[in-house]
Amino acid sequence: MFTGIIEEIGFVKSFDGKNLVIECSKVLENTQIGDSISIDGCCQTVVSITSNTFCVNVSEETLRITKGFIPASKVNLERALTPQTRIGGHIVQGHIDGVAKYLGNSEFELPKKFEKYIVFKGSISINGVSLTIASIRDNVFSVAIIPHTLKNTTLQYLKIGDLVNIETDILGRYVENFLSTKNNSNITMNFLAENGFV
Repeated sequence: MFTGIIEEIGFVKSFDGKNLVIECSKVLENTQIGDSISIDGCCQTVVSITSNTFCVNVSEETLRITKGFIPASKVNLERALTPQTRIGGHIVQGHIDGVAKYLGNSEFELPKKFEKYIVFKGSISINGVSLTIASIRDNVFSVAIIPHTLKNTTLQYLKIGDLVNIETDILGRYVENFLSTKNNSNITMNFLAENGFV
């Protein structure tokens, strides 16, 4: 798991459709083979390390569901949580739901099927960055991005029309699952509201 607080902007040194090599420095500190690193929000497993790179094997599912990885592009990097880590963002699994399109002015358009998972002032991960939803209009939402976050992530390089990886807040998906199961006769929206879940 991750927090959505980016540690470093890395560089895609090479990608052959399976083996992804990332050039970086900070996230290599104390990193070992088998560790998890979030690359633009995608949880990936380190399979090899050099003095200034690490390599991961990218699955077909990751390529199908994400915006992919382009050689010579910049990516957001974050190492997995440790028991001592402060959670400055929100719980991010590194399991991408899909992609959204950048519309400019901190606005994004996501597929209609994800609209039910975005909540005003709720959390969302965009390219691995934990952000707060500032407004919602159907399946278009805006986020609040402070200058520090913009300066230290690849969000500063977004152009209108660019695709970004999206991970919605896991809590919304759990609530949906509770409400859709057959054994939830006592779980209603009123019950959830009265007990502070929604």
